[in-house]
Amino acid sequence: MSTTVSAPEALAPGTLRVTPVGGLGEVGRNMTVFEFDGKLLIVDCGVLFPEEHQPGVDLILPDFEAIRGRLDDIVGVVLTHGHEDHIGAVPYLLKRKGDIPLIGSQLTLALVEAKLKEHRIKPYTLTVKEGQREQVGPFDLEFVAVNHSIPDALAVGIRTPAGLVLATGDFKMDQLPLDGRLTDLRAFARLGEEGVDLFLVDSTNADVPGFTPLERAIGPVLDQVIGKAPRRVIVASFSSHVHRVQQVIDAAAAHGRRVAFLGRSMVRNMTIAEQLGYLHVPDGVLIDYKKAKDLPDDRIVYMSTGSQGEPMAVLSRMANLDHAIEPGEGDTVILASSLIPGNENAVYRVIDGLTKLGANVVHKANAKVHVSGHAAAGELLYCYNILKPKNVLPVHGEYRHLMANAKLAQDSGIPAENTILAENGTVIDLKDGVARVVGQLDLGFVYVDGSSVGEITDADLKDRRILGEEGFISVIVVVDAATGRIVTGPEIHARGVAEDDAVFDSVKPKIAQALTDAAQSGVRDQHALQQVVRRTIGRWVNQSLRRRPMIVPMVIEA
Repeated sequence: MSTTVSAPEALAPGTLRVTPVGGLGEVGRNMTVFEFDGKLLIVDCGVLFPEEHQPGVDLILPDFEAIRGRLDDIVGVVLTHGHEDHIGAVPYLLKRKGDIPLIGSQLTLALVEAKLKEHRIKPYTLTVKEGQREQVGPFDLEFVAVNHSIPDALAVGIRTPAGLVLATGDFKMDQLPLDGRLTDLRAFARLGEEGVDLFLVDSTNADVPGFTPLERAIGPVLDQVIGKAPRRVIVASFSSHVHRVQQVIDAAAAHGRRVAFLGRSMVRNMTIAEQLGYLHVPDGVLIDYKKAKDLPDDRIVYMSTGSQGEPMAVLSRMANLDHAIEPGEGDTVILASSLIPGNENAVYRVIDGLTKLGANVVHKANAKVHVSGHAAAGELLYCYNILKPKNVLPVHGEYRHLMANAKLAQDSGIPAENTILAENGTVIDLKDGVARVVGQLDLGFVYVDGSSVGEITDADLKDRRILGEEGFISVIVVVDAATGRIVTGPEIHARGVAEDDAVFDSVKPKIAQALTDAAQSGVRDQHALQQVVRRTIGRWVNQSLRRRPMIVPMVIEA
């Protein structure tokens, strides 16, 4: 996997250029740009959620630098399904150019439109469904039903004179899906007969042997756990997992319990799903959470967000007793989701917090309360054997997932040289059945922090980590502008370094001496004197306290 930045050659006529912008080497930020005949087609535009080493960050966006000067060339954005890691960055793209058409299924577009409404953007949309073909600029698009952990997911076939590309989006091959909507292997086979020149395939579960278990295996487990729960039940799930919410509603209704939705995104998404007929709620089961507290404890199920340990989501706030609903002895909490890589520590912290409060926490490690939405190795092998693609580009996953997927492709008979292990920004050209890497763009992370987008840098995050882990020291010294002699100070204030500022008394003479020596050497520059202070106290703190705090020296001339 090369990381050497190299500008791609000019795009030759009749050639399709494919550039993954996000989603490679990570689980999230999925976005791929296709270019043909001067026009761009984007498939997915998602976000990545921050990890612990990115404090204060709300979301991470794909780097739009690759298309910054070419927004007028974009003929459409195909959204394969409605999960945040595939639609979450759409508002930030449309803020740059609001009339880029969005193409997707009914539920996907409804979810993205609700999100855009919060950003005061009214998009241009084209609703499509499986079996439909649409000509969008020079791209002939065909949509294929795929099964995932959200209804209405689609794979997309992209035809140009350069060849046929099939992008799966996120998918699995549940043979008994809850909504009866199978991954359309007949369509896959038909495309395989036509000849798939490049296959972009979901890698998230490529390192998991066998087949992903059936969704319907979860229903009886939820029914049993909810049926036996002595008091309140709180279920945390992704806010767009309609199938899981349906199973919870069915189990609650079967045991005479009512269901209250918690969390803004959960309320919004499930309202949309019910209105469009994807979620079926028996009369009298739903209740507003403010009224739910009047019900007996054994008659309520709360359906909440926060299954990934997000600090501001409902479940984390409950664990910190920072929510109107405070879990306690006899309550049952079900985490009905998988762990996104990087979130493990945050999730286990929430589990520990809830357990300490007396709740019985049921999660994937101790009960079958969730199955993945992604195809495991056995399912991927089926796809390779059905499609027999000329070239494969594993997408959507961390490096180990991409590697595992590439190996599966090679095991099925695809030559190693036709299996492209790429990263974000790798530029691939396709023509006459040949796919080759022609360049590597320098793409980074774009951080959303409050209302700022892209203003926070990796250096800022490093400063935040130092502040959080090592503390902060300020040193104020007033010197005579003419002589450099110290008039007042040094005055030292610290946070998160030592219990008492008196610990710094022994270093004050060292700082004073260092400044005196500098003044005698003719140093008068304010910045140079600040560096003298920084070096002196930094060396002392490192040796005496074994810490490397952020040091802010201030030398004021009088």
